[in-house]
Amino acid sequence: MRQEEREPVLKIENMSIVFTQYDRGMHQTELPVIRNLDVEVYAGEMVAVVGSSGSGKSLLAHGVMGVLPYNASMGGRITYCREELTGKRMEKIRGKEIVMVPQSTAFLNPLMKIGPQIRKGRKDEESRKKLRDIFRRYELKEEVEKLYPFELSGGMNRRILISTAMIEKPKLVIADEPTPGLDLKVAKRAMEHFRELADMGAGVLVITHDLELALEVADRIVVFYAGTTIEEASVQDFEKEETLRHPYTKALWRAMPKHGFQYIPGTQPYVKNLPKGCPFAPRCSQCTGECSKEIPYRTVREGKVRCIYAE
Repeated sequence: MRQEEREPVLKIENMSIVFTQYDRGMHQTELPVIRNLDVEVYAGEMVAVVGSSGSGKSLLAHGVMGVLPYNASMGGRITYCREELTGKRMEKIRGKEIVMVPQSTAFLNPLMKIGPQIRKGRKDEESRKKLRDIFRRYELKEEVEKLYPFELSGGMNRRILISTAMIEKPKLVIADEPTPGLDLKVAKRAMEHFRELADMGAGVLVITHDLELALEVADRIVVFYAGTTIEEASVQDFEKEETLRHPYTKALWRAMPKHGFQYIPGTQPYVKNLPKGCPFAPRCSQCTGECSKEIPYRTVREGKVRCIYAE
């Protein structure tokens, strides 16, 4: 069944996240860290949101999970399994139907042994058997159950975090930067674990800066730039530059090691200095005055793009 004929597990439409801060005493300023964010995730597929540091992509995970800081406000619409994902509904299913694998292993409780921590305190035989099966899948020895997080390596603790997602049979898994600090072999294995979760039927959303790793395991790539989704493309579209749509996505393709580490001048704009219209306009060789207007997110060649010149 094609995607347009079924409902996504997660659908985010026009998400915006604004931080309110005090500047110069009691003067308030608003920082629009995310604007115009659109993402869909279907059951059994893995979607990677790719963007450089500072693009705001990790806030996507916090926004969906309902764990934004007190000074943040969120707009737009989030739908989970056809129904709006309200804060009240999220409280009931967080950690059960929807599971987040956080960026830092510091989220593990340092005072609690691994086994009870993954089982969430449950002591029944079914939970214990499930944990043993998960450990075999992730090549963790049974004795790890009785250890504390500080007694394990960083790579093992990453696998423990993924195990906390597996214990509940979630419908949606959100992984926030799961590979920083890991060597290449361990990082690839971590991404393969998320692929396995998708193959078992869950919708998986991985937020990462590593395009190369994402292309090895994901089904679709959503490219994020300065708080905005600028392109959605299949992994196959990244086989050639010509099949991509947005100038920034093409620049990412050229910057990959196998394509020569080609560099484009300029930097991603800070949230206080965002240009009107396309956020990539100051660095784009195709930029014209029309790029300072509102840019629609439209379908082009079975993908989506926020560029008026894409065809």
